[in-house]
Amino acid sequence: MADPQPWRNPRPIPQLSEMEGRIETPNQIRLLMAWLPALCWAAVIFSLSTDAFSAEHTGRILRPILFWLMPHLTEQAFVTIHFFVRKTAHFTEYFIFCLLLYRGIRGGQRGWRWSWALTALFIAAGYSALDEIHQAFVASRTASPYDSLLDSIGATFAVVTLFLWFRLRTAPANDLNLQRSL
Repeated sequence: MADPQPWRNPRPIPQLSEMEGRIETPNQIRLLMAWLPALCWAAVIFSLSTDAFSAEHTGRILRPILFWLMPHLTEQAFVTIHFFVRKTAHFTEYFIFCLLLYRGIRGGQRGWRWSWALTALFIAAGYSALDEIHQAFVASRTASPYDSLLDSIGATFAVVTLFLWFRLRTAPANDLNLQRSL
């Protein structure tokens, strides 16, 4: 007797466990996952530029902690420490931001490229300038080009750190290949 449905595929439907290794994540989702940390960190930076994180408010939080840790701290020493804590925060937040931007720009690819690093650096520096413009419109904050410069220096240090990281990670392999050729 002839097969009544010759167009049907005689193979069974593959199970999900068989397909998991072959199913690729769509490019849009992969791209979103690469950029999501940088976008979230940009939102954190934006929130740190509001009145809630002005020098007056951070001083209220830092003062009791520092005077508890160092009871003999003078007022002038507190002002100096508070200043350095705030400037270190500028440096650190843009250091992290540039690392996350590099990750987003790289988009799942591996390795190091100067074009990725410089793009991340320029985006971070541009966002830093926009952040200072935003602070100019917040009554309890002041916009400073020196803060933007400090932010850009933090991003530059991130690029240098990334360069050294990728350079040192590939250096042992290059040294091994050099030794083999000798």
